[in-house]
Amino acid sequence: MVEGHCNCSSVSFAIDAEPKEIFVCHCSICRRWTGNNGVAVIIVPNDKFRWITGQEQVACWTKPDADWQSWFCRICGSALPGANDELNMFVPAGLLQSNTAGLRIAHHIWVDSKASWDEISGNGKIHPKEFQN
Repeated sequence: MVEGHCNCSSVSFAIDAEPKEIFVCHCSICRRWTGNNGVAVIIVPNDKFRWITGQEQVACWTKPDADWQSWFCRICGSALPGANDELNMFVPAGLLQSNTAGLRIAHHIWVDSKASWDEISGNGKIHPKEFQN
């Protein structure tokens, strides 16, 4: 099991699996969301994810001109897990607090959209656009 929480600890969650892969999205939307070079997330099946505390503090914003949403803590503003697709949640990797030793960056996605100053390193597979098996 892996657990995580926001900065103020009002929202916490558990993952009943041992994730191994981190996906780093380098798109312009994720850059603006984080104020960084993108966002590092793990992908978790919905049936392996559960909120422990503070689900009522989870807020969602939908970008009007895109198929994109962000979830965040109403109290501290930390990015939070959200719907990746019908079957999976995305979980920002920086929220994870336990059992993370086996995690590795496996994929860099939307690399064609990365910032000019963003330097990709490591062994993760490069995807010009979205992830494709």
